[in-house]
Amino acid sequence: MAEPPSPRVKRDTYTPDTLLAVAVEVFNDRGYDGTSMEDLSRAAGISKSSIYHHVRGKEELLHRAVGRALDGLFGILEEPRARQGRAIERLEYVTRRTAEVLMEELPYVTLLLRVRGNTSTERWAMERRREFDQRVSDLLKAAASEGDLRSDMDIRLATRLLFGMINSIVEWYRPEAKGAIDGEHVADAAVRLAFEGLRT
Repeated sequence: MAEPPSPRVKRDTYTPDTLLAVAVEVFNDRGYDGTSMEDLSRAAGISKSSIYHHVRGKEELLHRAVGRALDGLFGILEEPRARQGRAIERLEYVTRRTAEVLMEELPYVTLLLRVRGNTSTERWAMERRREFDQRVSDLLKAAASEGDLRSDMDIRLATRLLFGMINSIVEWYRPEAKGAIDGEHVADAAVRLAFEGLRT
């Protein structure tokens, strides 16, 4: 008589990257502070001990997630077109690429934009965000000094409005939605709207 099949044992097939993706989804849904390791375990369908096999805790997951978003943003500043040419052309390129990276890394940038400074990782992320914003603001100032920005435009206000428009994409852009606008068209529209108002 054949033995009955043994019950299937669920194995931990998660990699650090797939576990990170689940964690980011939960953080964005529940808020980082409102997420427990139990929540992460349930969402991933693995035990807490399996999660600890990959990371020390949820703050390490947060650090990896916001680090991925920040790496994408700072990487833009090292691209050749962000470093060469007139400041206005570099600024326009950085703005377009920021919108593109935001859409490519949507869950990670969404999380980055929602951190509030309650942990050392969040404070580090906010400081890095300010550094990125300052680098773009410096480009705006350089474009103004080269005579390519409207003289009646306050640089600080222009910086805030520019980032406000780009960062708002995380609130409504859903690439999986039926009839969703193509990401390239979103980036084109953002650049056109911003620079038709900023250029001399």
